[in-house]
Amino acid sequence: MAQTASDRRSTVLFTAFEPSGDAHAAPVIAALAQRDPTIRIAAWGGPRMRAAGAEMLGITAEDGAMGLAGLAKIGLVRRVRAAAVAWCRENAVAVHVPVDSPAANFPVVRALRPQGVKTVHLVAPQLWAWGGWRIRKLRRRTDLVLCLLPFEQEWFRSRGVPAAFIGHPVMERRLDIARLDADALQLPSGSPRIAMLPGSRSQELHANLRSLVETFWLLRQMHPGAVCVLVAANDNLRQLAQHIVPAMPGGLHLQVGGLDAVLHWCDLALNVSGTVSLDVSLHAKPMVGVYRISAPSLAVSRLLLRSPVRLLPNIIAGRKVVPEFVPTTAGPAAFAAAADALIRDPRAAGEARAALRAVVQRFAGHASGFEAAAFIDHVRRGGSTEAVALDSVVPTAHAATTAAHRVASP
Repeated sequence: MAQTASDRRSTVLFTAFEPSGDAHAAPVIAALAQRDPTIRIAAWGGPRMRAAGAEMLGITAEDGAMGLAGLAKIGLVRRVRAAAVAWCRENAVAVHVPVDSPAANFPVVRALRPQGVKTVHLVAPQLWAWGGWRIRKLRRRTDLVLCLLPFEQEWFRSRGVPAAFIGHPVMERRLDIARLDADALQLPSGSPRIAMLPGSRSQELHANLRSLVETFWLLRQMHPGAVCVLVAANDNLRQLAQHIVPAMPGGLHLQVGGLDAVLHWCDLALNVSGTVSLDVSLHAKPMVGVYRISAPSLAVSRLLLRSPVRLLPNIIAGRKVVPEFVPTTAGPAAFAAAADALIRDPRAAGEARAALRAVVQRFAGHASGFEAAAFIDHVRRGGSTEAVALDSVVPTAHAATTAAHRVASP
């Protein structure tokens, strides 16, 4: 059936290729549908996007695809690109929202823009960390970049790319302390209490889990009462963890989920770099950030990486507030020494907690799903992406929402 002009203005297409993209997109889809129920929202993505109300065109971001790489990943992107072009010819799209995964999403963006489809990137590509030369390509292939980190808006705007900071969903969670206290009672007793967070992707576990487990083993030699809970994001990753390290050391307990309870319970976290470091920051727990790579890869990364610090809390703080080994060829002895220093020095641990609270404060007052929906709707309606116009979008949307609430309230 041919679309009317109104249909064309009301169609928004999301594409996500990772479980993290599925998680980022879902609250935006829900907020967009709530904001204007006439908007048609279609997606290639995952189960959370489906649950949020998107019309699913394909599943490309479920947990089972986390290990997809190489030729299989290239094939998936090519199929989605071809399908998206064909679908947009029959269902003219006002805005395409590529979610994270720039390597997978850029070919789709490039194919859709000649059809007059506007592009709003949800999750800014980390060009500030490496690959800054790609800014020209991004400038040609975007109408707006929605930034999850507070410094990104100015970084992109100063380079001619329209951008808006919307906050980060991790930092918007409200922790139920009474519930977390109760959950913590079910966790092992001992001291120090350590959370081990090896990541939510299979490649992260393959790269880091053995080193993290050995790090805890070394810490237990230094602190015989130490206990550790290893958090697997899902049952597939639990099985993978048991395959990678069949014999866990004494004092180490493996569980699926319960991240907030474990972070509330722990004194210190051993975690990979990435979003999980923001989860740790939300709980203001000292951490040692780790991501191991090979020596040749480290040599290449030193040429490409521009930021003097690489762990997200340190990047946001603008200085090293917690120890980081990202990326590194160092091993468990170095990681254990950094963790031991925080355990033995309450003043250093206290300073880390205070610095992490300041990092969290940088996100105060934002509601990422609501704000992303407001910006996507602004672009859909043909709104300007000049900085002054963008800066007025969310305050106006907040005012409209408040007014509607007052009218609906008795």
